[in-house]
Amino acid sequence: MRTFAIGDIHGGLKALLQVLNALEVKDEDRLIFMGDYVDGWSESAQVIAFLITLSEQIDCVFIKGNHDVWCEDWLKTGDVNPTWYMHGGKETMESYEGFTDEEKQKHLEFFKALKMYHIDAENRLFLHAGFTSMHGVEKEVFQTTLYFDRTLWEMALTMDKRIEKNAAIYPKRLKHYKEIYIGHTPTTNFNETLPMQAINIWNVDTGAAFKGKLSAMDIETKAVTQSDNLPNLYPNEKGRNK
Repeated sequence: MRTFAIGDIHGGLKALLQVLNALEVKDEDRLIFMGDYVDGWSESAQVIAFLITLSEQIDCVFIKGNHDVWCEDWLKTGDVNPTWYMHGGKETMESYEGFTDEEKQKHLEFFKALKMYHIDAENRLFLHAGFTSMHGVEKEVFQTTLYFDRTLWEMALTMDKRIEKNAAIYPKRLKHYKEIYIGHTPTTNFNETLPMQAINIWNVDTGAAFKGKLSAMDIETKAVTQSDNLPNLYPNEKGRNK
């Protein structure tokens, strides 16, 4: 069985289809999606519809991202979060034009069922953003941290690589898991077009919301499969490059 960690999609269905076709996904494969399925490009609702169908054929794990929380709230209450609206929500609402109430309800159930994190049999952790508890993700007090935190990634980036794991000053957060996979903070922010590693953390968000690509990483081999740059797939759109 192959397992792939797939970065933030942000409404880029064309990119997702490119990546899955390139992977030649098989029935026995597992796909772990790191969250933020919506907000950005014009096909957010279509991404959700596709993922629901895909999960009926392939073993999928869906993590919840901050943009998914906003979209879920809108589908549930009809209220429009102003921050969400300015960061891709407008495009997501437009993508739902023509969807029936029954279809929207099915999408709402999809969002409700998203996991805050996933730990596999090899003690590898998958979550959207990060956590702050020194006792591990299970002890995180504030659930919003799991899809908003950037300090985990920032800490790993700035760590002195000479510090041994058994040293007293080694961050206790990093000791709990064999590997940690995240999205949320685009690697393009650091002028990197591929997933990045820092200590035992892999960041697979390669900026699909903006000018980057969608990435999938084989978590065993670390081989990376990428789409085209999203602006090339949606040449008449700006995505979140406003």
